[in-house]
Order: sequence, then structure tokens, then C-alpha cells
Amino acid sequence: MSNGISAALPLVENRETEVLAKAKRRTFTAEYKRQILKKAAACKKPGEIGALLRREGLYSSHLVVWRRARDRGELAGLASKKRGPPPHQRDDRDRKIVELERALKRSEARAERAETLVDLQKKLATVLGLSVVESDEKSK
Repeated sequence: MSNGISAALPLVENRETEVLAKAKRRTFTAEYKRQILKKAAACKKPGEIGALLRREGLYSSHLVVWRRARDRGELAGLASKKRGPPPHQRDDRDRKIVELERALKRSEARAERAETLVDLQKKLATVLGLSVVESDEKSK
């Protein structure tokens, strides 16, 4: 006894699908962009640009951005750009300033420790009843 339900359902094959860990952003070379712009300019009939974009896997926004860059005369604008803020150019003076600030902090920390030790010695001398000799700097 077979019912009509099982005959109507197609067999599903167990296919393995490849899943990439992280999608990778597409980049286009300047030469490829120039070729596509040249092909798009050659399209005269309605729908030819759409067919070109579908065939190449592009969006109309790509053409808009690439045309604007070309019209501005930015040949480098057609090349793929690295995303993110531009790298900060370090100046030798900046490095020297950082080194001097570190040295100043170390010197200030040493001076503070030395003053603390002198104060501790004075207090210990007072507790033990020893006489404290003041330095010549204060008497001048």
C-alpha cells in the first residue's frame, strides 16, 4: 500500500556545502575597472549595460563610483584602496619627546623616593634621639 504523498516528494540528496569561515571583500584592479568602463561605454541598446553587469557580477554603483573617479582624473582612484584610516607618520621629534617624557618621569620618581627616604631618616633620628645635621643648602 503506497500513499500518494511519498510519491509526490522528491528525493533530497545529501550534498555537502562549502561554507567559508569569513567572506572576503572583492577587489578590482585598475585595469579591470578601465575595461569594464570601456565596455559599458560601448553599450548602446537598452539592457546591454544590465547584461554586462550581470555577466561580470557587478552592481551599477560600481560603475557610478568608477566613472566619477575617472572623471576627476584620479587614476589612483581606480586602483583598489586599503580600507581604514591612513597610517600615522611618526616624526623623529615625536619619538624624542616620548623618550624625554619617560626620562623625566623616572627622574621625578627617583627624586620623590629620595625625599621620602630623607624624611624617614629624620623621623628615625628624632625617635632615637639623635641630632640631625641640616645641610648647607638650607643655611645659605
